[in-house]
Amino acid sequence: MRLGLAQINTTVGDLAGNRRKILHAYSQLVARGAELVVFPELAVCGYPPRDLLFKRHFVPDVEATLRTIAAEVGEVPALIGTVEANTQGSGRSVYNSAAFCRQGQVVSAARKCLLPTYDVFDEDRYFEPAEHATVIAHAGLRIGVTICEDIWTHPMISTRRLYHGLNPLGQLMAARCDLMVNLSASPWNHGKAGIRQTLVSDAARALGCSVAYVNAVGGNDELIFDGRSIVSDASGRVVAGLAAFAEDLAVVEAPRPGLPAAAFALAPSFEQPEMADIRSALTLGLRDYAHKSGFGKALVALSGGIDSAVVGVIAAEAFGPENVIGVSLPSVISSQHSRDDARALAANLGIRFETIAIAEVVAAAEGALQPLFAGRQKDVAEENIQARVRGVVMMAISNKFGSLLLTTGNKSEMAVGYCTLYGDMCGGLAVISDVFKTQVYALANWINADARRSGRTPPIPQSTIDKPPSAELRPDQTDQDSLPPYDVLDAVLKGYIEEGLSRRDLIAQGFSEAIVNDVVRKVDLNEYKRKQAAPGLKITPLAFGVGRRIPIVQKYVS
Repeated sequence: MRLGLAQINTTVGDLAGNRRKILHAYSQLVARGAELVVFPELAVCGYPPRDLLFKRHFVPDVEATLRTIAAEVGEVPALIGTVEANTQGSGRSVYNSAAFCRQGQVVSAARKCLLPTYDVFDEDRYFEPAEHATVIAHAGLRIGVTICEDIWTHPMISTRRLYHGLNPLGQLMAARCDLMVNLSASPWNHGKAGIRQTLVSDAARALGCSVAYVNAVGGNDELIFDGRSIVSDASGRVVAGLAAFAEDLAVVEAPRPGLPAAAFALAPSFEQPEMADIRSALTLGLRDYAHKSGFGKALVALSGGIDSAVVGVIAAEAFGPENVIGVSLPSVISSQHSRDDARALAANLGIRFETIAIAEVVAAAEGALQPLFAGRQKDVAEENIQARVRGVVMMAISNKFGSLLLTTGNKSEMAVGYCTLYGDMCGGLAVISDVFKTQVYALANWINADARRSGRTPPIPQSTIDKPPSAELRPDQTDQDSLPPYDVLDAVLKGYIEEGLSRRDLIAQGFSEAIVNDVVRKVDLNEYKRKQAAPGLKITPLAFGVGRRIPIVQKYVS
């Protein structure tokens, strides 16, 4: 069967826009000879709709949109991810479904069986699970239909079964399918693409038939979907792989068991280095967050440091250089090399550059506070005045020009609170808040090396990469005055935050007890800052935000 894979970028709640995308992709793929067109999970309403599902008219509006889509589906059927009202009178009020549309009608629906409730997922809050996988008969074939999590039951995923008794793949094995399709909206994090490929290939071998996996692409809030839809033959060999981090339409021959697969080249970006993935993900996530929210311009405070440099590069790629403003905000403490690096970065990127000196504003604030602070030693309170003045100035520019202010804090800083609330944390999106500091350096080096490979000038000044990192809130300050070396810090943070290790676990691995205790204490104490932070783009298995729900007030010591 010639499958049309519709890897499209939908927007949550944009029912009219999503309808147009679906119908355009359908017509394109039918024109190319598709015999069945498959769309991603919840394509009609966008993923994840979250509490929009509780709005009184949302589900009826989605169902009405689906009917208008189905009315334009002809002899070639389409499987379209959507929501479906549960009319049984018990259970959750809605199903996560795949609608089988043909000849102007919604003929039938396959419902999702397994509802994830880990990490960023909370589907049991909304959806009623199906009790069995669905098989659709079409063109003489028995086509098993699964939705995303339904195939995530592989032993490599977890040593503990998350779902009691229900095994959609086992049911489809018993049904002896000729083909299985999986409609998915699987958020990306680095390292996940290979896991998905294993899932699909192993499912094909277990079922003894081809498996087509159609994934969403694009950014919706903090989640980034990478696409990379694939088709595997019955032997588990990947015979087609679509683009990463881009919309893609393809018609692929899904071979019957025992028959050779037609040649189909993998998209150039289907397999690419990790840093290329991270760069592509951040660019796509930022572009979609901004454009789907109505922003056409970006604003970045350029300190001359590594973090703002990487954010500046990503912003220029996402918005276009002509739509980015970089602002240098020097105080009396700011070094000349930092000012020079900020200016050089802006020139290399071709973005607008402005300098707004804040020394007088900082002095005025210090003067106003002097009577109250009299007799007390200068400390972090005075240091943070600079950061907060910068926040006020940047928010004023954002308001005046209607630009999206991007924060530049990385995951290492956010973890230990090495950031100023209402200062450098001001902004609408935290672009690199899920990127550890060591990854920021690796990404900066990759960006420059990629420019050299293309014969372009590396955008990030080498002095920005080489100099010791500093917040420059006091003379001669470096980050390592307050923090362990970043390679040590990031290793401890990864273990504590992403792997759930305790203090004693980390100490047993050989980390210094003093460092572990200090880092863990800082992570726990600064939960209140992260709760007030701008939303951030998720690129790791466990990011701050919706996927990590730690109480602010808690006394547990591990």
